Amino acid sequence: MKILFCASECVPFAKTGGLADVVGALPKALERLGHEVKIVMPRYYDIDRNELELVPGALGVPMGPLGTLWAGVYRSHLPKSGVEVYFIDYEIYFGRKNLYTDEHGFSYVDNDQRFAFLSKASLELAKKIDFMPDIVHAHDWHTAAIPALVKTVYKKDFANTKSVLTIHNLQHQGVFDCRVLEYLHIDSSYCHPFYFEALGAANLLKGGIALADIVTTVSKKYAKEIQTPEFGFGLEEHIKAHANKLYGILNGVDYDEWNPASDRYIVKNYDIDTLEDKKVNKRHLQELFSLVPSDKPLIGYVGRFAQQKGIELIAAAMERLLHMDAQFVMLGTGEKWAEGFFSDVAGRYDNFRVYVGYSNELAHKIEAGSDIFLMPSLFEPCGLNQIYSLRYGTPPLVRATGGLDDTIENYDATTKSGTGFKFYDATPEALIGTLHWAIDVYENDKEGFLAMQKEAMQKRFDWMHAAKEYEKLYICKE
Repeated sequence: MKILFCASECVPFAKTGGLADVVGALPKALERLGHEVKIVMPRYYDIDRNELELVPGALGVPMGPLGTLWAGVYRSHLPKSGVEVYFIDYEIYFGRKNLYTDEHGFSYVDNDQRFAFLSKASLELAKKIDFMPDIVHAHDWHTAAIPALVKTVYKKDFANTKSVLTIHNLQHQGVFDCRVLEYLHIDSSYCHPFYFEALGAANLLKGGIALADIVTTVSKKYAKEIQTPEFGFGLEEHIKAHANKLYGILNGVDYDEWNPASDRYIVKNYDIDTLEDKKVNKRHLQELFSLVPSDKPLIGYVGRFAQQKGIELIAAAMERLLHMDAQFVMLGTGEKWAEGFFSDVAGRYDNFRVYVGYSNELAHKIEAGSDIFLMPSLFEPCGLNQIYSLRYGTPPLVRATGGLDDTIENYDATTKSGTGFKFYDATPEALIGTLHWAIDVYENDKEGFLAMQKEAMQKRFDWMHAAKEYEKLYICKE
């Protein structure tokens, strides 16, 4: 099959979250299954055009009242694959430092135009390069208008094309004035509660859900959760109405990148047969963070400082956590209050350290050097760090939601089985109680903790399995 991926970000070119990881990995697995896949994304100005190949000829993109806008197009490939990546080069929309927000963290006021443009440019590009896809696969609200475009504006051009929309995070929906439909050339009749309309505005993700042939989320549990008020962010009834075409497919991870036996960032490689070498990485991590060398459990956190990630739970529990007989390291950036709060705490306690920012190298070191990985998300469509932790023999402590619930098996002291620790209520008390339990197992149930590490390290969530699941859906709708 010919498959066109349309997304706002893609590893290794641009990334703010898990969306980029999926777009950078799933096409390579699909290619290995024999399909021809191409990716379209913006050329943000952190992407050096000197490292790209210029595609001859300008690309005209009709934008309703704005007229036809002309963009350049560049081309490259995903590393270690033949998957072509096409970059839409339009300085007015994409010549900015950040992908979605200004330097103060506020969404760009023209995000409606920017991503309406990307959606239309993706289809115009397919025409330009004569790539008529069997499947066009859109991702999140940024390209959620594409299923509607395929069924309306580009109906003749893509008469044999079916659309798939993947929801990576329902919290972000792309809600704008209904004028956004004018940029898309989509008839105003679609600003209707059955399609795009939501409280007098146009909700791009809502319209995409209604008009896509298939809708997927990035875990089976999340596909169920988004049909409830707690996780539906106002779209739960709309999603229920389209549940017959909704599927949950768990993301994979890149085990070439995340493998303690070959990880180039850690000081001592190890595997399931040499788990004792994990202690060398623990000592190195303690040294890096100026922690006293100790056999006490070392608790690691890597992630955004955002409400979704349970950062408020950690903050509310922090004083009580730090009176446990354990050490803590955190790596992340995000909400300014959280950056300041954790930095202040690190200055007052000798068993807690934080690195405000992001370092891929340090993320690998934390996975390898920690004894327990903390991931108390309020909601988590899929999650990747808990899967990395399994591979590194670092049992995750998670809230049982979304992909976290799908991937982590709660420890059972009777059978000495399981891969981590779960709690259910989104409260500081539940987090504290579960961490007490995890530390007790670490300290007093050595046999069980080791069995849990080894069971975790044997789990695999690879992209080939996910690609085969997507392939089934593609074939069903081809």
